[in-house]
Amino acid sequence: MGKIKTHKASAKRFSVTGNGLVKMNHSHHRHKLGIKDQKRKRHLRSGTYVEGKVASNIRVLINK
Repeated sequence: MGKIKTHKASAKRFSVTGNGLVKMNHSHHRHKLGIKDQKRKRHLRSGTYVEGKVASNIRVLINK
């Protein structure tokens, strides 16, 4: 019986906390920042948690 491999692209983008929540960073904060207002950029800096069925799917991909 083979092992389930870790999905490396997902493992680089998501992490699992001690409580089992899936953490992620926001996108759209790399380039073309001059046209985005300061409030939008400030909110994109902070991370967030993935919720619902998507979080359980990501947990399977990264084997946590």
